[in-house]
Amino acid sequence: MSEVNKHISLIGVPTDVGAGHRGASMGPEALRVAGITQTLEALGLHVKDCGNLSGPPNPWQRPDDAGYRHLDEVIAWNKLLCEASYQELKAGRLPIMLGGDHCLGAGSVSAAARYCKEAGKKLLVVWLDAHTDFNTHEISPTGNIHGMPVACLFGHGPKELTHLAGFCPALNAQQIKQVGIRSVDAEEKKFVHQAGYEVFDMRYIDENGMRNTMERVLAKVDSNTHIHVSFDVDFLDPEIAPGVGTTVRGGPNYREAQLCMEMIGDTGLMGSLDIVELNPALDMRNLTAEIALEMIQSLFGLNTLVRPK
Repeated sequence: MSEVNKHISLIGVPTDVGAGHRGASMGPEALRVAGITQTLEALGLHVKDCGNLSGPPNPWQRPDDAGYRHLDEVIAWNKLLCEASYQELKAGRLPIMLGGDHCLGAGSVSAAARYCKEAGKKLLVVWLDAHTDFNTHEISPTGNIHGMPVACLFGHGPKELTHLAGFCPALNAQQIKQVGIRSVDAEEKKFVHQAGYEVFDMRYIDENGMRNTMERVLAKVDSNTHIHVSFDVDFLDPEIAPGVGTTVRGGPNYREAQLCMEMIGDTGLMGSLDIVELNPALDMRNLTAEIALEMIQSLFGLNTLVRPK
């Protein structure tokens, strides 16, 4: 496998327009305060902090008649992010999106999909989350678009979000694996089954272990694969990571999560990364940001023991 790209670009996206709680807009600064730049540089990586994107404020309104909450604002932020991330990928750098809520996954993954199509690379999205995020405006119980980005990437949603990559759908069922799932709405569950992509929920992990799970997730990667990791911090069990707006008990514990990240890191194939849904307003002394950084270290190759390459 190839060595991970050592040229990193941090892109802050300080918005919570897609979420049901305020506070994820402070996520980028919480990660900076926790020392993300210094943490990555200590691993021998070259880090460029691109600062924060500037988009519309959160109007904090009810869903519109179509069933979307803050659709115009979500579109604006995702367009900004998609272009910024795509430009960093074209420049040969590895973009890390500092979110922000998970509606931003539509923009970051679309950028990776566009880049991979132009570069002739295979794309694998590893979606680490407590939720499948496969709702649509017809079936969402809230209208919050942070529960819809994967459906948008599959072509279900407003054209402004489904066509961010310049083609639609941005993803097919073979290009995404979801890990850690444990909260899915009833109608959303049916829609996920129809889509036909692989979901490794917590029962699967309980029965088979994280090692077996990640071996299946990564079974078909090769040196021409670009792995995009979309890391929703609520992937982690809230006992170790309380600073998220949508906590769901029963997630991966610290070592299970570390092993997941280490096995992705072992491939050397991660080409882009999201860190989303970190909510400092709900955290304790920035603990969740610090835990997130420990996970990111593992994604970039830090192991507990010295191991031969």
